[in-house]
Amino acid sequence: MTETQTLPAAPGRTLGDHGVRSYCRLTHKHPSCRMRGARLTGALLALAGLLQVALSLKIAAFNIRTFGETKMSNYTLSHYIVQILSRYDIAIVQEVRDSHLTAVGRLLDALNRDDPDTYHYVVSEPLGRSSYKERYLFLFRPDQVTVLDSYQYDDGCEPCGNDTFSREPTIVRFHSPLTKVREFAVVPLHAAPLDAVAEMDSLYDVYLDVRQKWDLEDVLLTGDFNAGCSYVAPSQWASVRLRTSPAFQWLIPDTVDTTSTATHCAYDRIVVAGTVLQHAVVPDSAAPFDFQAAYGLSSQLAQAISDHYPVEVMLKRV
Repeated sequence: MTETQTLPAAPGRTLGDHGVRSYCRLTHKHPSCRMRGARLTGALLALAGLLQVALSLKIAAFNIRTFGETKMSNYTLSHYIVQILSRYDIAIVQEVRDSHLTAVGRLLDALNRDDPDTYHYVVSEPLGRSSYKERYLFLFRPDQVTVLDSYQYDDGCEPCGNDTFSREPTIVRFHSPLTKVREFAVVPLHAAPLDAVAEMDSLYDVYLDVRQKWDLEDVLLTGDFNAGCSYVAPSQWASVRLRTSPAFQWLIPDTVDTTSTATHCAYDRIVVAGTVLQHAVVPDSAAPFDFQAAYGLSSQLAQAISDHYPVEVMLKRV
């Protein structure tokens, strides 16, 4: 009897692997056939996902609540933070509470454990109107992108009380030779919750400043805008130029939950401007990364990592 003619085993007996393969070819009814098919489908989907990632540049903004020495000294929390951030070619970390950059140094050591040049970084000065300060941290893979320039947006006189932002954006200009958009700027914002509407509106002025300074239209604005729930009433969106101007595409919709808590709020956003950058975005790639579900974490552990999920997007490669 040839292999393709092998018949099912009699009741009470099991098919050998050779027989199962043959029976699957004939009938596809054996439970092992279905299991093999499911595994094959899963493997193909995983391969397709990996291929898409390999063929794209992945960018994320992640508000890591109170990121500092305490969090990086905790093995479990730091392990997952490193695991999350290592998914990205560019990652913008907000709420960095690290006066002496000790935690940032530990983070870079962990990210670069296997290769000292896996990630480089740009970090802002401590920002804030009071003794409470935060930094913006840009992590990037130098084999994928290079930093061409950076600057701190001047939003007015802080001691005079007429500045615009609680934490004014630090803007970085990237060269990306492997993507369909070769140069673009990234503008991060961690908005003060009670000033979220005004600060989001003022990002329009930041965009104009970037265009004038660098003659660059392709700009990605991202971060914890506190752009949802009680901080932004539906009627207030009409006063946000970043929202009403057709020059900007909002990639994270209002209905999405970007928090790891029991709330359902679209606080964290990704906004893109510039025709080349907008066309370079992989369709439907912008989303929060639910690390609790991805890594099977308890809600308590997930919230200990952060009360926010990263928001991510992919750019097409050439």
